[in-house]
Amino acid sequence: MKVKAVILTGIFILSGCAPATLHKQHVRDDSGERITVGKVQKEIRIGMSSARVAEILGAPNVVTTDEERREVWIYDKIATDVVYSQSNAGLKFLTSGSAGATSTSQRTLTIIIKFDKEGKVRDFAYHASQF
Repeated sequence: MKVKAVILTGIFILSGCAPATLHKQHVRDDSGERITVGKVQKEIRIGMSSARVAEILGAPNVVTTDEERREVWIYDKIATDVVYSQSNAGLKFLTSGSAGATSTSQRTLTIIIKFDKEGKVRDFAYHASQF
């Protein structure tokens, strides 16, 4: 009987010691397709059709025209990552206090794609930041 009690106590103590990185993996969802600088660099090319760009990057946030009435697509993405980690040292039933930490960061990505009169990419630019 004492062995079972010792094992159960060990499980309770260790269950509160999971690292924040493990918690972040469970909370964060990166399974979907995201627009990244690497994706733009790898897949967007001069001369590519607007239909192909839409397949790769999805719908733009803004569609406008320049002074010569040529289409310009703008993708403007902002992401906020918030990670909260809490530690109770597995002794919730013995202690009333807990410790925690929060980390917040933001990422931005702006992509501008300019098309010619035939709907082909004539130029593109991007800017990414993280803070």
